[in-house]
Amino acid sequence: MEFAEDRPRWRQVHEVIVERIRSGEYAPRSRVPSTVQLMGEFGIANVTAQKVLRQLREDGLIYTEVGMGSFVTELPQPPES
Repeated sequence: MEFAEDRPRWRQVHEVIVERIRSGEYAPRSRVPSTVQLMGEFGIANVTAQKVLRQLREDGLIYTEVGMGSFVTELPQPPES
């Protein structure tokens, strides 16, 4: 991935993962990549990968089960028009 210089790398990776969740690529209750997997895919440092996952938890998009990994939460459905 080519990173833009005007924004932090963790924010750019966060945006990619959010888009994958919103698009359904990462379905509700499915596992999201671990810090090691994020490091490998995006070429980021461990602390950066941890920050991405922490922000996703704070956003309410994922939850973590100790010893099991991090998983996509059930996303609220948008209101029908």
